[in-house]
Amino acid sequence: MERAINRQRVLLDHLRPPSSSSAPSPLSASVCLAGDSAAYQRSNVFGDDVVIVAAYRTALCKSKRGGFKDTHADDLLAPVLKALIDKTSLNPSEVGDIVVGTVLAPGSQRASECRMAAFYAGFPETVPIRTVNRQCSSGLQAVADVAAAIRAGFYDIGIGAGLESMTINPMAWEGSVNPKVKIFEQAQNCLLPMGVTSENVASRFGVSRKEQDQAAVESHRRAAAATAAGKFKEEIIPVATKIVDPKTGEEKPVTISVDDGIRPNTTLADLGKLRPVFKKDGSTTAGNSSQVSDGAGAVLLAKRSVAEKKGLPILGVFRTFAAVGVDPAIMGVGPAAAIPAAVKAAGLELDDIDLFEINEAFASQFVYCRNKLGLDPEKINVNGGAMAIGHPLGATGARCVATLLHEMKRRGKDCRFGVISMCIGTGMGAAAVFERAGHADELSNARVVGTNSLLSKDAR
Repeated sequence: MERAINRQRVLLDHLRPPSSSSAPSPLSASVCLAGDSAAYQRSNVFGDDVVIVAAYRTALCKSKRGGFKDTHADDLLAPVLKALIDKTSLNPSEVGDIVVGTVLAPGSQRASECRMAAFYAGFPETVPIRTVNRQCSSGLQAVADVAAAIRAGFYDIGIGAGLESMTINPMAWEGSVNPKVKIFEQAQNCLLPMGVTSENVASRFGVSRKEQDQAAVESHRRAAAATAAGKFKEEIIPVATKIVDPKTGEEKPVTISVDDGIRPNTTLADLGKLRPVFKKDGSTTAGNSSQVSDGAGAVLLAKRSVAEKKGLPILGVFRTFAAVGVDPAIMGVGPAAAIPAAVKAAGLELDDIDLFEINEAFASQFVYCRNKLGLDPEKINVNGGAMAIGHPLGATGARCVATLLHEMKRRGKDCRFGVISMCIGTGMGAAAVFERAGHADELSNARVVGTNSLLSKDAR
Protein backbone atom coordinates (compact mmCIF):
# COMPACT_ATOMS: atom_id res chain seq x y z
CA MET A 1 0.00 0.00 0.00
CA GLU A 2 2.84 2.39 0.88
CA ARG A 3 4.44 1.82 -2.54
CA ALA A 4 1.15 2.67 -4.25
CA ILE A 5 0.87 5.94 -2.30
CA ASN A 6 4.47 6.84 -3.15
CA ARG A 7 3.78 6.31 -6.87
CA GLN A 8 0.73 8.54 -6.53
CA ARG A 9 2.84 11.29 -4.92
CA VAL A 10 5.32 11.16 -7.80
CA LEU A 11 2.51 11.58 -10.31
CA LEU A 12 1.04 14.49 -8.36
CA ASP A 13 4.40 16.23 -8.28
CA HIS A 14 4.40 16.20 -12.09
CA LEU A 15 0.91 17.71 -12.13
CA ARG A 16 1.73 20.64 -9.85
CA PRO A 17 2.43 23.89 -11.79
CA PRO A 18 5.84 25.49 -11.14
CA SER A 19 5.49 28.22 -8.51
CA SER A 20 7.66 30.04 -5.98
CA SER A 21 4.64 30.36 -3.72
CA SER A 22 4.61 28.32 -0.58
CA ALA A 23 0.81 28.07 -0.62
CA PRO A 24 -0.44 24.55 0.00
CA SER A 25 -1.35 22.59 -3.09
CA PRO A 26 -4.96 21.41 -3.59
CA LEU A 27 -3.56 18.07 -4.80
CA SER A 28 -2.64 15.42 -2.25
CA ALA A 29 -2.02 11.68 -2.17
CA SER A 30 -4.65 9.51 -0.54
CA VAL A 31 -5.23 5.86 0.19
CA CYS A 32 -7.55 4.04 -2.24
CA LEU A 33 -10.01 2.01 -0.23
CA ALA A 34 -9.62 -0.86 -2.69
CA GLY A 35 -5.84 -0.80 -2.43
CA ASP A 36 -3.63 -0.94 -5.52
CA SER A 37 -6.45 -2.47 -7.56
CA ALA A 38 -4.77 -2.40 -10.96
CA ALA A 39 -1.68 -4.25 -9.76
CA TYR A 40 -3.82 -6.70 -7.82
CA GLN A 41 -5.97 -7.49 -10.84
CA ARG A 42 -2.97 -8.35 -13.01
CA SER A 43 -1.25 -10.59 -10.47
CA ASN A 44 -4.51 -12.17 -9.40
CA VAL A 45 -5.53 -13.16 -12.93
CA PHE A 46 -2.09 -14.63 -13.59
CA GLY A 47 -1.97 -16.46 -10.26
CA ASP A 48 -5.45 -17.83 -10.79
CA ASP A 49 -4.49 -19.58 -14.05
CA VAL A 50 -5.38 -23.27 -14.04
CA VAL A 51 -2.20 -25.09 -14.98
CA ILE A 52 -1.41 -28.65 -15.95
CA VAL A 53 1.25 -30.00 -13.64
CA ALA A 54 1.61 -33.44 -15.25
CA ALA A 55 -0.15 -35.64 -17.82
CA TYR A 56 0.42 -39.34 -18.40
CA ARG A 57 -1.24 -42.27 -20.11
CA THR A 58 -0.93 -45.99 -20.53
CA ALA A 59 -0.06 -47.49 -23.86
CA LEU A 60 -3.20 -48.06 -25.95
CA CYS A 61 -3.82 -51.68 -26.90
CA LYS A 62 -6.15 -53.48 -29.28
CA SER A 63 -9.38 -54.62 -27.72
CA LYS A 64 -9.68 -58.40 -27.16
CA ARG A 65 -6.36 -59.07 -28.91
CA GLY A 66 -3.87 -56.62 -27.43
CA GLY A 67 -1.70 -56.28 -24.38
CA PHE A 68 -4.53 -55.34 -22.01
CA LYS A 69 -7.06 -58.00 -23.05
CA ASP A 70 -6.72 -59.68 -19.64
CA THR A 71 -6.32 -56.53 -17.54
CA HIS A 72 -9.05 -55.24 -15.22
CA ALA A 73 -10.16 -51.66 -15.83
CA ASP A 74 -9.11 -50.50 -12.36
CA ASP A 75 -5.64 -51.91 -13.01
CA LEU A 76 -5.41 -49.63 -16.05
CA LEU A 77 -6.34 -46.48 -14.14
CA ALA A 78 -4.28 -47.01 -10.99
CA PRO A 79 -0.81 -46.77 -12.60
CA VAL A 80 -1.46 -43.37 -14.22
CA LEU A 81 -2.98 -41.98 -11.02
CA LYS A 82 0.03 -43.20 -9.07
CA ALA A 83 2.44 -41.73 -11.61
CA LEU A 84 0.99 -38.24 -11.10
CA ILE A 85 1.87 -38.43 -7.41
CA ASP A 86 5.19 -40.26 -7.71
CA LYS A 87 6.61 -38.03 -10.43
CA THR A 88 5.60 -34.72 -8.80
CA SER A 89 6.13 -35.72 -5.14
CA LEU A 90 2.73 -34.22 -4.35
CA ASN A 91 1.03 -35.32 -1.13
CA PRO A 92 -2.01 -37.24 -2.44
CA SER A 93 -4.15 -35.94 0.44
CA GLU A 94 -3.93 -32.46 -1.11
CA VAL A 95 -5.97 -33.49 -4.18
CA GLY A 96 -9.45 -31.98 -3.92
CA ASP A 97 -11.19 -34.34 -6.34
CA ILE A 98 -10.60 -36.94 -9.04
CA VAL A 99 -12.91 -36.95 -12.07
CA VAL A 100 -12.75 -39.88 -14.48
CA GLY A 101 -14.23 -39.89 -17.97
CA THR A 102 -15.60 -43.29 -18.90
CA VAL A 103 -18.27 -44.41 -21.36
CA LEU A 104 -19.22 -48.05 -21.80
CA ALA A 105 -19.21 -49.67 -18.36
CA PRO A 106 -22.30 -49.63 -16.12
CA GLY A 107 -22.16 -46.36 -14.21
CA SER A 108 -22.24 -47.55 -10.62
CA GLN A 109 -19.81 -50.39 -11.26
CA ARG A 110 -17.28 -48.18 -13.02
CA ALA A 111 -17.57 -45.56 -10.27
CA SER A 112 -16.66 -48.24 -7.72
CA GLU A 113 -13.76 -49.48 -9.88
CA CYS A 114 -12.39 -45.94 -10.09
CA ARG A 115 -12.59 -45.54 -6.32
CA MET A 116 -10.76 -48.86 -5.94
CA ALA A 117 -8.08 -47.71 -8.39
CA ALA A 118 -7.50 -44.56 -6.33
CA PHE A 119 -6.81 -46.72 -3.27
CA TYR A 120 -4.43 -48.93 -5.29
CA ALA A 121 -2.59 -45.75 -6.31
CA GLY A 122 -2.10 -44.62 -2.72
CA PHE A 123 -4.79 -41.97 -2.32
CA PRO A 124 -6.31 -41.71 1.16
CA GLU A 125 -10.01 -42.21 1.82
CA THR A 126 -10.43 -38.42 2.21
CA VAL A 127 -9.91 -37.83 -1.54
CA PRO A 128 -13.25 -38.14 -3.40
CA ILE A 129 -13.73 -39.44 -6.91
CA ARG A 130 -16.52 -39.43 -9.49
CA THR A 131 -17.10 -40.35 -13.11
CA VAL A 132 -18.39 -38.31 -16.07
CA ASN A 133 -19.76 -39.49 -19.41
CA ARG A 134 -19.95 -37.31 -22.50
CA GLN A 135 -19.24 -40.16 -24.88
CA CYS A 136 -15.96 -39.79 -26.79
CA SER A 137 -15.06 -36.49 -25.11
CA SER A 138 -15.37 -37.88 -21.57
CA GLY A 139 -11.66 -37.71 -20.80
CA LEU A 140 -11.44 -34.11 -21.98
CA GLN A 141 -14.67 -33.29 -20.16
CA ALA A 142 -13.14 -34.63 -16.94
CA VAL A 143 -10.16 -32.29 -17.37
CA ALA A 144 -12.48 -29.37 -18.12
CA ASP A 145 -14.65 -30.15 -15.09
CA VAL A 146 -11.62 -30.10 -12.80
CA ALA A 147 -10.36 -26.85 -14.35
CA ALA A 148 -13.78 -25.26 -13.82
CA ALA A 149 -13.91 -26.41 -10.20
CA ILE A 150 -10.46 -24.94 -9.53
CA ARG A 151 -11.50 -21.64 -11.10
CA ALA A 152 -14.65 -21.65 -8.99
CA GLY A 153 -12.58 -22.05 -5.84
CA PHE A 154 -13.94 -25.47 -4.86
CA TYR A 155 -10.38 -26.74 -4.47
CA ASP A 156 -6.85 -25.85 -5.63
CA ILE A 157 -5.59 -29.20 -6.94
CA GLY A 158 -7.50 -31.87 -8.86
CA ILE A 159 -7.13 -34.73 -11.33
CA GLY A 160 -9.00 -35.23 -14.61
CA ALA A 161 -8.66 -38.73 -16.00
CA GLY A 162 -10.06 -41.13 -18.57
CA LEU A 163 -10.54 -44.90 -18.65
CA GLU A 164 -11.93 -47.48 -21.05
CA SER A 165 -11.63 -51.22 -21.48
CA MET A 166 -13.45 -52.01 -24.70
CA THR A 167 -12.44 -55.63 -24.15
CA ILE A 168 -14.49 -55.85 -20.98
CA ASN A 169 -17.26 -53.45 -22.02
CA PRO A 170 -17.97 -53.63 -25.78
CA MET A 171 -20.26 -51.13 -27.47
CA ALA A 172 -23.82 -52.41 -27.12
CA TRP A 173 -27.32 -51.17 -26.33
CA GLU A 174 -28.88 -52.82 -23.28
CA GLY A 175 -32.62 -53.12 -22.86
CA SER A 176 -35.44 -51.97 -25.11
CA VAL A 177 -35.72 -48.71 -27.04
CA ASN A 178 -38.54 -46.28 -26.34
CA PRO A 179 -40.98 -46.49 -29.31
CA LYS A 180 -41.45 -42.71 -29.05
CA VAL A 181 -38.08 -42.35 -30.77
CA LYS A 182 -39.77 -43.09 -34.12
CA ILE A 183 -41.69 -39.80 -33.91
CA PHE A 184 -38.53 -37.68 -33.64
CA GLU A 185 -36.06 -38.02 -36.49
CA GLN A 186 -33.12 -36.50 -34.61
CA ALA A 187 -33.77 -38.72 -31.62
CA GLN A 188 -33.87 -41.73 -33.94
CA ASN A 189 -30.57 -40.65 -35.47
CA CYS A 190 -28.99 -40.84 -32.01
CA LEU A 191 -29.25 -44.62 -32.44
CA LEU A 192 -27.41 -44.75 -35.76
CA PRO A 193 -24.23 -46.85 -35.71
CA MET A 194 -21.23 -44.53 -35.68
CA GLY A 195 -20.01 -46.03 -38.95
CA VAL A 196 -23.26 -45.05 -40.64
CA THR A 197 -22.76 -41.44 -39.52
CA SER A 198 -19.29 -41.67 -41.05
CA GLU A 199 -20.80 -42.73 -44.36
CA ASN A 200 -23.27 -39.84 -44.09
CA VAL A 201 -20.42 -37.34 -43.70
CA ALA A 202 -18.49 -38.84 -46.62
CA SER A 203 -21.46 -38.78 -49.00
CA ARG A 204 -22.90 -35.44 -47.91
CA PHE A 205 -19.60 -33.56 -48.08
CA GLY A 206 -17.85 -35.47 -50.84
CA VAL A 207 -14.98 -37.06 -48.92
CA SER A 208 -13.56 -39.73 -51.22
CA ARG A 209 -12.37 -43.20 -50.28
CA LYS A 210 -8.88 -42.25 -51.46
CA GLU A 211 -8.76 -39.21 -49.17
CA GLN A 212 -9.84 -41.37 -46.25
CA ASP A 213 -7.28 -44.07 -46.92
CA GLN A 214 -4.53 -41.48 -47.38
CA ALA A 215 -5.37 -40.00 -43.97
CA ALA A 216 -5.13 -43.46 -42.40
CA VAL A 217 -1.78 -44.19 -44.02
CA GLU A 218 -0.42 -40.86 -42.78
CA SER A 219 -1.71 -41.51 -39.27
CA HIS A 220 0.15 -44.84 -39.08
CA ARG A 221 3.28 -43.34 -40.65
CA ARG A 222 3.43 -40.51 -38.13
CA ALA A 223 2.64 -42.74 -35.14
CA ALA A 224 5.30 -45.24 -36.19
CA ALA A 225 7.87 -42.47 -36.61
CA ALA A 226 7.02 -41.00 -33.21
CA THR A 227 7.32 -44.41 -31.57
CA ALA A 228 10.66 -45.11 -33.24
CA ALA A 229 11.95 -41.70 -32.11
CA GLY A 230 10.89 -42.40 -28.51
CA LYS A 231 8.49 -39.46 -28.41
CA PHE A 232 5.81 -41.32 -26.47
CA LYS A 233 8.15 -42.48 -23.70
CA GLU A 234 7.67 -39.26 -21.71
CA GLU A 235 3.89 -39.68 -21.62
CA ILE A 236 3.44 -43.48 -21.36
CA ILE A 237 3.51 -45.16 -17.95
CA PRO A 238 4.48 -48.85 -18.21
CA VAL A 239 1.84 -51.19 -16.80
CA ALA A 240 2.76 -54.54 -15.25
CA THR A 241 0.00 -57.00 -16.08
CA LYS A 242 -0.59 -60.47 -17.51
CA ILE A 243 -1.47 -62.16 -20.78
CA VAL A 244 -3.59 -65.32 -20.59
CA ASP A 245 -3.23 -67.97 -23.26
CA PRO A 246 -6.83 -68.60 -24.46
CA LYS A 247 -6.09 -72.25 -25.20
CA THR A 248 -4.13 -73.34 -22.14
CA GLY A 249 -5.13 -70.69 -19.61
CA GLU A 250 -1.47 -70.12 -18.82
CA GLU A 251 -0.72 -66.66 -17.42
CA LYS A 252 2.37 -64.81 -18.55
CA PRO A 253 3.55 -61.68 -16.71
CA VAL A 254 4.24 -58.75 -19.05
CA THR A 255 4.93 -55.04 -18.89
CA ILE A 256 3.09 -53.01 -21.53
CA SER A 257 4.71 -49.74 -22.56
CA VAL A 258 4.13 -49.42 -26.33
CA ASP A 259 0.94 -48.81 -28.33
CA ASP A 260 0.28 -52.09 -30.11
CA GLY A 261 -2.12 -51.04 -32.88
CA ILE A 262 0.32 -49.06 -35.01
CA ARG A 263 1.06 -50.62 -38.41
CA PRO A 264 4.23 -49.00 -39.81
CA ASN A 265 3.94 -50.69 -43.20
CA THR A 266 0.37 -49.63 -43.97
CA THR A 267 -0.05 -48.63 -47.63
CA LEU A 268 -2.80 -47.26 -49.84
CA ALA A 269 -2.79 -50.50 -51.78
CA ASP A 270 -3.37 -52.53 -48.61
CA LEU A 271 -6.21 -50.31 -47.40
CA GLY A 272 -7.77 -50.30 -50.86
CA LYS A 273 -8.39 -54.04 -50.58
CA LEU A 274 -10.62 -53.67 -47.50
CA ARG A 275 -14.37 -53.79 -47.97
CA PRO A 276 -16.73 -51.14 -46.59
CA VAL A 277 -18.25 -52.20 -43.28
CA PHE A 278 -21.41 -50.14 -42.91
CA LYS A 279 -22.68 -49.60 -46.45
CA LYS A 280 -22.42 -51.82 -49.53
CA ASP A 281 -21.07 -49.08 -51.80
CA GLY A 282 -19.62 -47.03 -48.94
CA SER A 283 -16.10 -45.90 -48.10
CA THR A 284 -15.71 -46.47 -44.35
CA THR A 285 -13.57 -49.53 -43.62
CA ALA A 286 -11.79 -51.05 -40.67
CA GLY A 287 -8.60 -49.50 -42.03
CA ASN A 288 -9.77 -45.88 -42.13
CA SER A 289 -11.62 -45.93 -38.80
CA SER A 290 -10.33 -45.54 -35.26
CA GLN A 291 -9.18 -48.67 -33.49
CA VAL A 292 -11.22 -50.25 -30.70
CA SER A 293 -8.84 -50.03 -27.75
CA ASP A 294 -8.11 -50.37 -24.03
CA GLY A 295 -6.28 -47.71 -22.04
CA ALA A 296 -6.26 -44.90 -19.49
CA GLY A 297 -4.83 -41.44 -18.95
CA ALA A 298 -4.65 -38.89 -16.13
CA VAL A 299 -3.95 -35.16 -15.84
CA LEU A 300 -2.95 -33.27 -12.69
CA LEU A 301 -4.25 -29.68 -12.58
CA ALA A 302 -3.72 -26.90 -10.04
CA LYS A 303 -4.16 -23.20 -9.44
CA ARG A 304 -0.96 -21.55 -10.69
CA SER A 305 -0.19 -19.71 -7.45
CA VAL A 306 -0.54 -22.95 -5.48
CA ALA A 307 1.57 -24.94 -7.94
CA GLU A 308 4.35 -22.33 -7.79
CA LYS A 309 4.23 -22.14 -4.02
CA LYS A 310 4.64 -25.92 -3.79
CA GLY A 311 7.39 -25.97 -6.41
CA LEU A 312 5.38 -28.17 -8.76
CA PRO A 313 6.35 -28.29 -12.45
CA ILE A 314 4.05 -26.56 -14.94
CA LEU A 315 3.55 -28.35 -18.25
CA GLY A 316 0.85 -26.10 -19.68
CA VAL A 317 -2.07 -23.78 -19.02
CA PHE A 318 -5.75 -24.67 -19.47
CA ARG A 319 -7.36 -21.78 -21.34
CA THR A 320 -10.86 -22.61 -22.59
CA PHE A 321 -13.31 -25.42 -23.29
CA ALA A 322 -16.40 -25.60 -25.49
CA ALA A 323 -18.98 -28.31 -26.15
CA VAL A 324 -21.50 -27.84 -28.96
CA GLY A 325 -24.37 -29.77 -30.52
CA VAL A 326 -24.63 -30.84 -34.17
CA ASP A 327 -26.91 -33.04 -36.28
CA PRO A 328 -26.73 -36.60 -34.84
CA ALA A 329 -26.82 -38.07 -38.38
CA ILE A 330 -23.46 -36.45 -39.13
CA MET A 331 -22.04 -36.37 -35.61
CA GLY A 332 -18.47 -36.46 -36.98
CA VAL A 333 -18.60 -32.79 -37.97
CA GLY A 334 -18.50 -31.84 -34.28
CA PRO A 335 -14.89 -30.56 -34.21
CA ALA A 336 -15.61 -28.16 -37.09
CA ALA A 337 -18.12 -26.43 -34.82
CA ALA A 338 -16.40 -26.86 -31.45
CA ILE A 339 -12.90 -25.71 -32.40
CA PRO A 340 -13.89 -22.19 -33.54
CA ALA A 341 -16.02 -21.79 -30.40
CA ALA A 342 -13.18 -22.72 -28.05
CA VAL A 343 -10.59 -20.67 -29.94
CA LYS A 344 -12.85 -17.60 -29.96
CA ALA A 345 -13.46 -17.96 -26.21
CA ALA A 346 -9.69 -17.82 -25.72
CA GLY A 347 -9.49 -14.53 -27.63
CA LEU A 348 -7.56 -16.19 -30.43
CA GLU A 349 -7.96 -17.07 -34.11
CA LEU A 350 -7.34 -20.38 -35.83
CA ASP A 351 -4.05 -19.07 -37.23
CA ASP A 352 -2.80 -18.56 -33.66
CA ILE A 353 -2.97 -22.30 -32.95
CA ASP A 354 0.34 -24.10 -33.43
CA LEU A 355 -0.77 -27.71 -32.91
CA PHE A 356 -4.04 -29.63 -33.07
CA GLU A 357 -4.96 -33.04 -31.67
CA ILE A 358 -8.20 -33.95 -33.46
CA ASN A 359 -9.52 -37.41 -32.67
CA GLU A 360 -9.66 -39.59 -35.76
CA ALA A 361 -12.93 -41.38 -35.02
CA PHE A 362 -13.27 -41.92 -38.76
CA ALA A 363 -11.14 -40.66 -41.63
CA SER A 364 -14.24 -39.21 -43.28
CA GLN A 365 -15.03 -36.82 -40.45
CA PHE A 366 -11.37 -36.06 -39.74
CA VAL A 367 -10.74 -35.04 -43.36
CA TYR A 368 -13.97 -33.03 -43.48
CA CYS A 369 -13.16 -31.06 -40.32
CA ARG A 370 -9.61 -30.38 -41.46
CA ASN A 371 -10.78 -29.11 -44.82
CA LYS A 372 -13.76 -27.18 -43.47
CA LEU A 373 -11.57 -25.20 -41.07
CA GLY A 374 -8.74 -24.82 -43.60
CA LEU A 375 -6.16 -26.22 -41.19
CA ASP A 376 -2.56 -26.92 -42.12
CA PRO A 377 -2.13 -30.74 -42.17
CA GLU A 378 1.37 -30.27 -40.74
CA LYS A 379 -0.15 -28.91 -37.54
CA ILE A 380 -2.62 -31.74 -36.96
CA ASN A 381 -1.90 -35.04 -35.19
CA VAL A 382 1.81 -34.69 -35.85
CA ASN A 383 2.46 -37.96 -34.01
CA GLY A 384 -0.46 -39.86 -35.50
CA GLY A 385 -4.01 -40.23 -34.29
CA ALA A 386 -6.70 -42.69 -33.31
CA MET A 387 -6.64 -44.62 -36.59
CA ALA A 388 -3.14 -45.74 -35.63
CA ILE A 389 -2.84 -45.26 -31.87
CA GLY A 390 -6.37 -46.24 -30.88
CA HIS A 391 -9.53 -44.75 -29.39
CA PRO A 392 -10.49 -46.07 -25.93
CA LEU A 393 -13.60 -43.88 -25.74
CA GLY A 394 -13.43 -42.47 -22.22
CA ALA A 395 -9.64 -42.23 -22.16
CA THR A 396 -9.03 -40.48 -25.48
CA GLY A 397 -9.38 -36.92 -24.15
CA ALA A 398 -6.85 -37.47 -21.37
CA ARG A 399 -4.54 -39.27 -23.82
CA CYS A 400 -4.67 -36.29 -26.15
CA VAL A 401 -3.77 -33.87 -23.35
CA ALA A 402 -0.65 -35.89 -22.56
CA THR A 403 0.33 -36.21 -26.22
CA LEU A 404 -0.28 -32.54 -27.04
CA LEU A 405 1.46 -30.98 -24.05
CA HIS A 406 4.54 -33.17 -24.25
CA GLU A 407 4.89 -32.35 -27.95
CA MET A 408 4.48 -28.63 -27.22
CA LYS A 409 7.17 -28.91 -24.58
CA ARG A 410 9.54 -30.51 -27.10
CA ARG A 411 8.92 -27.72 -29.62
CA GLY A 412 9.62 -24.99 -27.09
CA LYS A 413 9.18 -21.32 -27.88
CA ASP A 414 7.99 -22.00 -31.44
CA CYS A 415 4.81 -23.61 -30.10
CA ARG A 416 2.53 -21.59 -27.85
CA PHE A 417 -1.11 -22.64 -28.30
CA GLY A 418 -2.61 -26.09 -28.85
CA VAL A 419 -6.14 -27.42 -29.36
CA ILE A 420 -7.71 -30.79 -28.59
CA SER A 421 -11.02 -31.73 -30.18
CA MET A 422 -13.24 -34.68 -30.96
CA CYS A 423 -16.66 -35.56 -32.31
CA ILE A 424 -19.19 -37.08 -29.93
CA GLY A 425 -21.80 -39.77 -30.50
CA THR A 426 -25.44 -38.54 -30.69
CA GLY A 427 -24.25 -35.34 -32.35
CA MET A 428 -21.84 -33.11 -30.44
CA GLY A 429 -18.32 -31.79 -30.56
CA ALA A 430 -15.88 -30.69 -27.85
CA ALA A 431 -12.66 -28.68 -27.94
CA ALA A 432 -10.20 -27.16 -25.49
CA VAL A 433 -7.37 -24.65 -25.85
CA PHE A 434 -4.08 -25.07 -24.01
CA GLU A 435 -1.02 -22.85 -23.73
CA ARG A 436 2.53 -24.10 -23.32
CA ALA A 437 4.17 -23.44 -19.98
CA GLY A 438 6.71 -20.62 -19.96
CA HIS A 439 4.89 -18.60 -22.63
CA ALA A 440 2.27 -16.89 -20.48
CA ASP A 441 3.11 -13.65 -18.70
CA GLU A 442 1.31 -11.44 -16.19
CA LEU A 443 0.38 -8.71 -18.63
CA SER A 444 -0.68 -10.60 -21.74
CA ASN A 445 -1.75 -14.11 -22.65
CA ALA A 446 -2.08 -13.46 -26.39
CA ARG A 447 0.52 -13.48 -29.12
CA VAL A 448 2.10 -10.13 -29.98
CA VAL A 449 0.84 -8.91 -33.36
CA GLY A 450 4.22 -7.50 -34.34
CA THR A 451 4.48 -4.21 -36.24
CA ASN A 452 0.70 -3.84 -36.57
CA SER A 453 -0.25 -0.73 -34.58
CA LEU A 454 -4.00 -1.00 -35.11
CA LEU A 455 -6.13 -1.35 -32.02
CA SER A 456 -8.13 -4.24 -33.47
CA LYS A 457 -8.51 -6.28 -36.60
CA ASP A 458 -11.90 -4.66 -37.09
CA ALA A 459 -10.10 -1.38 -37.87
CA ARG A 460 -8.42 -2.81 -40.99
